[in-house]
Amino acid sequence: MGVFNKQMVHALFSRVKDGSFTITYWDGTKHHYGDGDSLFNIHLKDPKILQCMADDAELSLGEAYMDGAIDLEGDVSEVIALAIRNHLWDTPETTNGVSKMIRGVIHGGRRSIKQQKADIVHHYDLGNDFFRLWLDDTMTYSCAYFRSPQDTLEQAQRQKMDHTLHKLRLQPGNTLLDIGSGWGELAMQAAETYSVSALGITLSEEQYKASCKAVSERGLEGKASFRSEHYDILANEGVNFDKIVSIGMIEHVGKAHLSEFCQCVKTMLKPGGLALLHLITSPIEGPTGGWVNKYIFPNGYIPTLTELLNHLHAQDFRIWDVENIGPHYRLTLDHWSERFEKCAETVRKMFDERFVRMWRLYLRGASASFREDSLEVHQILVSKGKPVGLPLTREDVYHLA
Repeated sequence: MGVFNKQMVHALFSRVKDGSFTITYWDGTKHHYGDGDSLFNIHLKDPKILQCMADDAELSLGEAYMDGAIDLEGDVSEVIALAIRNHLWDTPETTNGVSKMIRGVIHGGRRSIKQQKADIVHHYDLGNDFFRLWLDDTMTYSCAYFRSPQDTLEQAQRQKMDHTLHKLRLQPGNTLLDIGSGWGELAMQAAETYSVSALGITLSEEQYKASCKAVSERGLEGKASFRSEHYDILANEGVNFDKIVSIGMIEHVGKAHLSEFCQCVKTMLKPGGLALLHLITSPIEGPTGGWVNKYIFPNGYIPTLTELLNHLHAQDFRIWDVENIGPHYRLTLDHWSERFEKCAETVRKMFDERFVRMWRLYLRGASASFREDSLEVHQILVSKGKPVGLPLTREDVYHLA
């Protein structure tokens, strides 16, 4: 096991040129790093924190914060943002070293459908009551779309759904598949607004039950439906759809399954049909740290845009539109963080203090990664062969009523 000591930590943080902060060590000594007023103050409460930093600093520091061995005066996002800007923990193999803790993705091998379901359950089946505390009324757990920074979260989420569904150029009578349908709002809105027949699939039992209940409550039987199903199983059934959408699900597929996922989309899409894929992407490709992999999204993988486009090209998809809405996710995460902190005491009673710190680190760290452009969000519109009903311009998508 590698060991950091106080002198090594001091040498590391002395590299900070952009921003400044103060560390209070366990022996009561303080040191100011960088120039200007401190953006935050870190309290290292136990020298044991340094014992395993040389092996996996990101994981060690994340766990130390969760366990209370590190306390912070200030915003966690400022810590992560400063670390990204100053390339702390960089190695020759990667840039943006500390953002590894937040991206938290691995290359990973192939996983069985059973394992993929278990990975989804780990995160999404924490309970609808938990997510309902801090998500908006639509229970949408993905990047929103802000026409103005002053938009409310619910307004921005509905705008994201409108923006996405407009890109698909839905027509009455179309069949729509939503892969990774969450709590079902997008599929239900498509059925209500565009008079399509929408099917959503999810591996989360909590999401599936809530979606089915919502269909009944909104009188959408026969218009929107949901299944607890893996996309690979559905593709093998031979069913086809006019349009397919997937928002915030591809990150759970895994590197080894990206080609398979694109092939399944092709199999389920009718000739001339459109598919809209919305996902977090990374500007760089390479092995990364495991804090998010261990605690938030087991076995997740965030591809580069080029990587996914290559898989789509290999399946002979026609690529019509690629839009980067990364800045919108930072705004989304800031809204989620604010709402989460307002209900932190309730969450603490539901789980414990360690859980609260874990989710705070996840939400604020992710915000910092989008703020520093070490993560992006792309919406990719593709067709299977020559598209049916695709206009010459994008004016219909961006026209404001």
